[in-house]
Amino acid sequence: MIRVLLVDDHEMVRMGLSAYLESQSDIEVVAEGSNGQEGVNLAIEHNPDVIVMDLVMEGMDGITATKEIIRVQPSSKIIVLTSFIDDDKVYPVIEAGALSYLLKTSKATEIAAAIRAAAKGEPILEAQVTGKVLSRMRRNEEKKPHLDLTPRELEILCLIADGKTNQDISDELYIAVKTVKTHITNILSKLEVDDRTQAAIYAHRNNLL
Repeated sequence: MIRVLLVDDHEMVRMGLSAYLESQSDIEVVAEGSNGQEGVNLAIEHNPDVIVMDLVMEGMDGITATKEIIRVQPSSKIIVLTSFIDDDKVYPVIEAGALSYLLKTSKATEIAAAIRAAAKGEPILEAQVTGKVLSRMRRNEEKKPHLDLTPRELEILCLIADGKTNQDISDELYIAVKTVKTHITNILSKLEVDDRTQAAIYAHRNNLL
C-alpha cells in the first residue's frame, strides 16, 4: 500500500483527489494539509511514501515546504501538482528536491500513475517542464568557464599560454608582478584548474590564442 500525503490550500482539490486515490486498491491517503507548514508537520508525523504538493499557498509555499521536508527527510518522494509552469516555480522546486512535476490539468489516472512511479523512485515530468529542464541543461553545458574572465584576465591567460613568465607579463602589460599573480589566481579559480600549465592547455583547447 502506497501511503500518500496531500498538501493543497484548495479543499475541493484535496477532496476530489483524495476520493479518487482512496478508490485505488494500492493507494491510501494518510493525511491532508492546507499549507506548506502543515505539509512539513504532517510529513514528519506520518512519514508517507509519497507527498503530493501544491506550490502557491498562504504562509509557507510549496517550494519552501519541499526544501524543509527534504532537509529533515532526504528520502521523501515529492510530486508537485500545480497550475503554474513559470521558471521561478519549476527550477527552484526541482532544485529543492521534488521528484515529479505535474499540472492540475492532469487526469486523475495520470496523477495516480505518477504516485506509483514516485513510490519506486521514478520521476514523472510534465512535457513542458521536461523541455524547460533539458533546455537549461543544454545552456549550462554550453557555457564555457572562460566566458567569466574579464578582458584583462583573458589577456593574461593568453600570455600564460604563450609561455610568458609573471615578470614577462608584468613588463608587457606595465603592471606589478603582485597584480599579475592576483589575476592568475582569479583565472585558475574561474577555469577550475590547478595551475598555469592546465590553464595554458585550456586556452589552447578552446582556441583562445
